[in-house]
Amino acid sequence: MDIDKTAIRDAATVIVLRARGTDPHVLMGQRGAKAAFMPSKFVFPGGAVDAADADVPLAAPLPPLCAERLREDSDEDLGHALAVAAIRELWEETGLVLGQPGDWKGAVPEDWQGFAARGHVPVARALQFVFRAITPPGRPRRFDARFFLIDADEIAGDLDDFSAASDELSHLQWVPLATAREEYDLPFITEVVLAEVSARAHDPAPPSSVPFFRNDDEASLFIRLRGHTPRSDD
Repeated sequence: MDIDKTAIRDAATVIVLRARGTDPHVLMGQRGAKAAFMPSKFVFPGGAVDAADADVPLAAPLPPLCAERLREDSDEDLGHALAVAAIRELWEETGLVLGQPGDWKGAVPEDWQGFAARGHVPVARALQFVFRAITPPGRPRRFDARFFLIDADEIAGDLDDFSAASDELSHLQWVPLATAREEYDLPFITEVVLAEVSARAHDPAPPSSVPFFRNDDEASLFIRLRGHTPRSDD
């Protein structure tokens, strides 16, 4: 039997939820038609964890419950690096700042120069770990993606100003949560995550139980991270 040898990279994805109490919208953009991974699909901002992410200081850490769930079914504690990656990818792909006013201590990393120029330092206290999924075998790229939900009110600055965004995502827009799955070309896992977000759109607390779509080379399992060692029959 052929075993898929594509390396699985840790990744962070950010779901920014706007007007959650009245008319919920989520921030999405479209990947390029020639992209190696999910071409032309509408997706949330996000990307792989960089080696340098572990060394970027956070003015405030993740909520303790989220940090605990991130450690489950993981060989190492990646909570800090994943939170930094989420904030960095949000900034790079949308130009939106998840941070608080403050000065950086020491030299500002190259990837954070524009962020720091806004007079902010990154904070992770508002990020909520809500979903985890590993890309199935056979894909050109594979990620162990952790999805973080954040209320748009936590963003510093104008929510409609994408002028500082890179060109990785086009057509950045606030998509109605109620119709996103019917009106946009989405990856399968994005549809699943949107259903989870819809179910908890009006709950501001971090979830105590986090869905995990685990696609190993041997089997695909849908389990939950909930404070104990997961079993295949959970």
